[in-house]
Amino acid sequence: MEKKTNERSEKQKYVYKPQKKKYCRFCSDKKLTIDYKNISLLRSFLSERARIIPRRNSGNCAKHQRQLTRAIKRARILALIPFVAK
Repeated sequence: MEKKTNERSEKQKYVYKPQKKKYCRFCSDKKLTIDYKNISLLRSFLSERARIIPRRNSGNCAKHQRQLTRAIKRARILALIPFVAK
């Protein structure tokens, strides 16, 4: 009878790779401002289904994520950005 071994440990060895530090692009570039009329900037923080990307994925700080969320919601109310993707 064949002896069972831990196949995962033999086949794959996991190597820890530290992820690149995410940074708030609004804190690093003071000229960049959050405005509900700047649709191209707001779209970069929306998923393909028009959902707001969370700050752990986007790398924004809490302050700018709140401002960004508020601007996206204002743009949605004014019909500049769709609520859902088609």
